[in-house]
Amino acid sequence: MKRAIIIVLDSVGIGELPDAADYGDAGSNTLVNIMKHRPQTKLPNMAALGLGNITGEETYLLGKVDAPKGAYAKMAERSMGKDTTTGHWEMAGVYTLKPFPTFTETGFPKEIMDAFEHAIGRKTLGNYAASGTEIIKVLGDEHVKTGYPIVYTSADSVFQIAAHEDVIPVDELYKICETAREILTGDWGVARVIARPFVGENGNYTRTKNRKDFSLPPTGPTMLDYAKEKGLNVTAIGKIEDIFEHRGITRADHTTNNNDGIDKTILYTKEEFEGLLFTNLVDTDMIYGHRNDVEGYASALEYFDSKLPEIMANMKEDDLLMITADHGCDPTTPSTDHSREYVPLLVYGAKVKPGVDLGVRKTFADVAQTVSEYLDLGADFGAESFLKDILK
Repeated sequence: MKRAIIIVLDSVGIGELPDAADYGDAGSNTLVNIMKHRPQTKLPNMAALGLGNITGEETYLLGKVDAPKGAYAKMAERSMGKDTTTGHWEMAGVYTLKPFPTFTETGFPKEIMDAFEHAIGRKTLGNYAASGTEIIKVLGDEHVKTGYPIVYTSADSVFQIAAHEDVIPVDELYKICETAREILTGDWGVARVIARPFVGENGNYTRTKNRKDFSLPPTGPTMLDYAKEKGLNVTAIGKIEDIFEHRGITRADHTTNNNDGIDKTILYTKEEFEGLLFTNLVDTDMIYGHRNDVEGYASALEYFDSKLPEIMANMKEDDLLMITADHGCDPTTPSTDHSREYVPLLVYGAKVKPGVDLGVRKTFADVAQTVSEYLDLGADFGAESFLKDILK
């Protein structure tokens, strides 16, 4: 009973891509720079799989070992972009050759905002690029007074809508986001519309765990689609269901944070099923990377690393575990945005040969191609499977 278990450590990059400077990301190296700024950080279990053996500048700082227990590599992104949707889609076999539009400098055009406000029957506040935690401090009181939702964006292709849960209930906010998603298509087709509920009063506001993403549907068939069509189980943990617009998924568990996502990954790994288990652990990106919180980022990595043995202990004989990332978000640089980086790849399983250096992969889609071959999906993603290199 074959299963592929993919865990995405959101934003855990491992060094700038050759075109990083074009994205303003020269010098970014999320993992290595965290280790430099917080040298007491220890990731012994990922290091044991080969994390510190991955080709790259100063990756040895991550804990190089003499005999890695897993196969290891770093992967380049073929798609144009450095966001969650682009990275996950490519990992699943779909390339984004035209970047999703961003509105960092100007905000969203008047024609879009007019159409949106007309459709929801309310005015809006904001419409500029901002930190989500900061904009609710600045505009939260006015929002509570007027009932107008707060619209903002970032360097990513996102249309974010913040609202107090007592002013605009969560279900209503989700409907407002669905309206925005219907409007934001074509040239205005941002990758994600994101609901950002918050609570509190008198300027002291905090975001809640009721975030929800409304993505564009993938532009081609993914490994999830092929697996579901074959009748296999496709379990999505975390925001995976949102990233793929609920397509190709047979079971979803949205989870509330990394700890919950790790626990659910362990829970479902214990079950008997054939197919794909796909987890996103978002806290490294959403809570720590975007806020340049090196200490928090490192602690989140250490917690995952401490739970990795439990994940591995519950794997079945035919399980294939892949640990990777979707982009970078280096908390040590002045930028608070994603960074254009290689991502690490660690592969482990009872049937995986230890110590295999898979080198530098040309695309994240090598993951999808390998899953396709392992689960006999018959898909061609224009990528190279590494299955023959790792199986005993």
